Order: sequence, then structure tokens, then C-alpha cells
Amino acid sequence: MAAYRWRGKKRNGEYTKGEIEAQSSEQALEAIRKMDIFPIDVKKKNDFLNLSIKSTKEVGPKTKISDNNLIVFTRQFSSLVDSGVPILQGLTIMIEQQKDMQLKGILTKIREGIESGSSLSDSLKKFPRVFNDLYVSLVESGEKGGVLDRVFKRLAVYFEKILKLKRKIKGAMIYPIIVLAVAIGVIVILMTFVIPVFANLFASVGAKLPALTRDVISFSDFMREYIFYILIAFAVLVFLFKTYGKRESGRRNIDKLFLKIPVIGNLLKKVAIARFARTLSTMVESGVPILAGLGIVSKTSGNKIIEEALLQTKEDVSSGSPLSSALNKTKLFPPLVIQMVIVGEKTGNLDAMLNKVADYYDEEVDNAVNNLTQMLEPALIVFLGIVVGTLVVAMYLPIFNLGKAIKG
Repeated sequence: MAAYRWRGKKRNGEYTKGEIEAQSSEQALEAIRKMDIFPIDVKKKNDFLNLSIKSTKEVGPKTKISDNNLIVFTRQFSSLVDSGVPILQGLTIMIEQQKDMQLKGILTKIREGIESGSSLSDSLKKFPRVFNDLYVSLVESGEKGGVLDRVFKRLAVYFEKILKLKRKIKGAMIYPIIVLAVAIGVIVILMTFVIPVFANLFASVGAKLPALTRDVISFSDFMREYIFYILIAFAVLVFLFKTYGKRESGRRNIDKLFLKIPVIGNLLKKVAIARFARTLSTMVESGVPILAGLGIVSKTSGNKIIEEALLQTKEDVSSGSPLSSALNKTKLFPPLVIQMVIVGEKTGNLDAMLNKVADYYDEEVDNAVNNLTQMLEPALIVFLGIVVGTLVVAMYLPIFNLGKAIKG
């Protein structure tokens, strides 16, 4: 048996506290409820120091958690609400079983906000890096419509599919990045350690070197002498690029450039369309007005050009244009998307049609990623082979010439 300190609220609104012995926190909670008291906080008592064990972390608006932890919380909280557990009680249960200290602290703050009279959506707004506009808007809609259980289910499904999409893209990039890193590492090692050894050997012999060998040795000398400055210049370029990307015009130009890159641009468009359709479908299905949905969807696009196009779509829809016409006007959405939206508008099943569009483009993204990987892998291997082969040939040409000279 362990001792637990608790705080609770009676039916008449009066707050109370005390200590209780139980075999687990779940049994402690059950015993407190049997006393007709709603448990607010239950902490295990440290018998040695006679202090409550610190189980949460200080959190604020900038606190962030992993996507996976957010999905697990959303899914579990959805099950609790669906089972008829009150929100405060559900949060208490989630806090008690939560292992992530950051999330535990956030949930504790949310529970305190609700206890002080705030709604769940208002309490979530205090942590924008965890619960984005989409999350808050859907929860607010669920509170107004009395369908919080459905909303949390939709949110869990939505974030699971978005995370799956992210992992596809990241997974596809791992192998090419590793190959490129190995290629750069091999080149640097050859240039800074191997080539100088051959250069000293050729200099001691006094052999006449082929042009290719001379060029490689000159490049090796340049790298060894200026490697520090090269690294500084590279770091400065990265810093300037990031600084430029933070500016409104800079981000716009960079995003515009990415969309024009062959293969990559097409992949980015498909990812944006999949996210747009999935997000808007979830919002429409949850009862969020289409205009509010478009405003939030534009922020989740991940590309400034597409964001601007969706904001223009929002303005056109607010002026009376159908969503299909407004999307067609942007010239960014393929005819298939426009036709599906038209069908959805005519049949009143816009959310279902958008969901089908999202599923279709999820598969398209998967195919595009696989194709990109199949293109990059051989290209990088050929690049590595050409570079290393050129360096090897450049170093062995003089040796072959020396052998001929000796035989002659």
C-alpha cells in the first residue's frame, strides 16, 4: 500500500483535500470518487522526505511535444470522452498515466484553466506549438455541437495520416543523404590526406605530371590551405539563406523556386494538395465554416505560393464564388481535384469528396517519393563513382608513365 495526497471538489463546489492509502493511483482515484468527491489532483507521497513527488514540468506557450505523443494523447482522450468520462476527470486520468513530463505539465495547465472557468478550446490556445489553429477550431466546434468524442477521433485519424505522409518523405530522403554525405566525406579524405602523399612522391621523383594530375593536386592544395575559410563561407551562406527565408519576400521566392524544380516541384504540389484536401475535409466534417476552414488550411500548406492561392480562394468564396471555381482560378489544382469538388458541392458531400482526393494524392505522393528515390540512388552512386574514379586515375597516371620510362 502507498500513501497518496489528493485535492478534490465536492458536489456543492467546495474544495477539499486529504490523504489516502491505496495499492495504485487508479485505486486511489476510485476511492476518492466513492466519497462523492471529484478528484482534481492525486500525487504519491514520498514517505522519506514527506513531500509530494514532482511529476510535471514548467511549461509555457513555446513548449513543444512530439507528433507521436500528440497523436497518442488525442486517441486516448477520444476513447475516454467517447466512454462518457467528463473532461476534467479524463484529463486527470491522462495526467496520472502520462510519462512525458512536457505533456504532463501541459495537461495540468489545461485542467487548471478549465477549473477556473475556461473552455477546453480556450485552454488549448495557450499552447499554440502543441495545439495548432486546426486542433483548437475543431475542439471549439465539437464543444458547441456536443460532439467532442467524434472531433477527437477525427483529429487522431487526421494527425496519424499527416504523420504517415511526413515519414514517407523523410524516409525516402535518408538513403540519398547518407550516400551524398559518404561521397563528400570520401572526397575530403582523399583530397586532404591521400593526394598530398602522392604529390610528395611525384615531387621527389621529379616526374612530369599529366594535366589531370596537376589539376587534382592544385585543387588538393587549395582545399588544405583554405578549408577553414571554405567552412566559414559555407556557414555564412547557410545563415544568409535562413535569414532570407524568414523574410516574407524571401520565403515567397524560395518556395516559388522549389515549385519549379523538376520532379521535386511536382512532389511538393502533390503533398500540398493531399494536406489541403485532408485538412479541409476534416474541418468541414466537424462543422467548421468553409471560410474559417480555408483560412486555417492556408497556414498548413507549407508553401507561401500555395498559401497565397488559398487565401485568394477564401476571398473569392466570401464574394460568392463556388469553392470549385475559386480553386480553378488559382491554376494550382489539377482538373481531377476541381471535378471532385464540383461533385461534392452538387451532392452536399464535400467532406467525403475531399477525403477521397486526399487518399488519392497520398498514394500519388507515395509513388512520387518511390520514383524520386529510384532516380536519386543510381545518380548519386554514379556521381560518387565518377569523382572517386577520376581521383584514382589522376594519381595512377604518373605511376604508369614512370613504369614506361623505366622500361624504355
